[in-house]
Amino acid sequence: MADYKNVDELTYKEATTELELIIRALESGDMELETSLEKYARGVELLKSLRTRLADAEQKVSVLLKDVDGTDRLVEGTPADDSDTLNL
Repeated sequence: MADYKNVDELTYKEATTELELIIRALESGDMELETSLEKYARGVELLKSLRTRLADAEQKVSVLLKDVDGTDRLVEGTPADDSDTLNL
């Protein structure tokens, strides 16, 4: 398997850029099967991380919007459920 940076160490922008490059490479159809499977697995890992980050951000924004006293304070929320499964 290629040497990839840990997904949790990537910024959101880095993760989305890498995912976009993987999608383009897979769509090209020019890779060997093994390489395609490796890239696909990495893409799934990136997508799961990105979904989790977006759900966390959405929760934080939701908490901010629900602050009724108008102080606009950021309070940690609970992350959304990201247990969706990939059906092959």
